[in-house]
Amino acid sequence: MPAISTNDLKNGMTLAIDGDLLNVVEFQHVKPGKGGAFVRTKLKNARSGAVLDRTFRADEKVERAIIDKREMQYLYRDGSDFVFMDNSTYDQVHVSEASLGDAAGYLVESSNAVLMMYGTEIVGVELPASVELSVTETEPGIQGDRVSGARKPATLETGVVVQVPLFVNVGDRLKVDTRSGEYITRA
Repeated sequence: MPAISTNDLKNGMTLAIDGDLLNVVEFQHVKPGKGGAFVRTKLKNARSGAVLDRTFRADEKVERAIIDKREMQYLYRDGSDFVFMDNSTYDQVHVSEASLGDAAGYLVESSNAVLMMYGTEIVGVELPASVELSVTETEPGIQGDRVSGARKPATLETGVVVQVPLFVNVGDRLKVDTRSGEYITRA
């Protein structure tokens, strides 16, 4: 792995420190009047999602982790695994639900996702900003109640539950934000 200086850190960069993969969320170079300069960082653990603050000496060497982003198509579920096909090599990859995290609730067969890989380990998933999913279960819709802002739960085809307006019915296709898990509009 290439070693880089803490002076060269950038937001979004991934570092390998003490066996953990840490994404740089933000950093700040600090040069106090007395003493040596240092770099104050906020790092997010790529595996657990935990955020930690860490300070490095200026020009300290850290290991940069090379994350390979591959566009893959979700094919089908195989038990608890999700099977993806690499769009460039056509290789099939089995990915556990735990590796996908919340993204598993927004994957529909034949949809594309970008899998971030560190060696053979999946460390993240990038989905489109929104996806269209069908409603499989919700209370009957009420016409005319579009102003009150009242919401009801609706179960979508992937099993994820979203709060929707009262007028949404079973069978409707909805646009859902994959980052927040919120209803956007009917498709």
